[in-house]
Amino acid sequence: MLSAESIKKIDHELTKYPPDQKQSAVMSALAIAQDEKGWLATETMDFVARYLGMPPIAVYEVATFYNMYNLQPLGKCKITICTNLPCALSGANEAVAHIQKKLGIGFNETSIDGKFTLKEGECMGACGDAPVLLVNNKRMCSFMSDDMIDQLLEELSK
Repeated sequence: MLSAESIKKIDHELTKYPPDQKQSAVMSALAIAQDEKGWLATETMDFVARYLGMPPIAVYEVATFYNMYNLQPLGKCKITICTNLPCALSGANEAVAHIQKKLGIGFNETSIDGKFTLKEGECMGACGDAPVLLVNNKRMCSFMSDDMIDQLLEELSK
């Protein structure tokens, strides 16, 4: 179900926990699986559950609770923008409107070309850097003006 390389990464994560607490690596294992597959199909989550010796429902609970996990195929680039109050007061709503107009999509939609999916996120812990967005859960972008958003979208389109 997962490549040998992904299994090796999960095994490394398992070394961080006592042998009888393998389930503690569930978040890391899901992130590794998602990095390989692009999203978390039920079959992928079931594999993670078996590998960690957990009931599948326990893995589903984690995957559905955190918005960093993709439970359906998304665009090549997932853009998650924080719209909590501090970011909203610092221009997040305007940034959202600009992104939506530029890409022609709303939240939880993917652009026609399949390049971008837009998600609304909760606090990213960088209120002083607002507006803040994440690209594919890995790259945080701060102080996102319309020009910076345009530059980012152009870079990600390549």
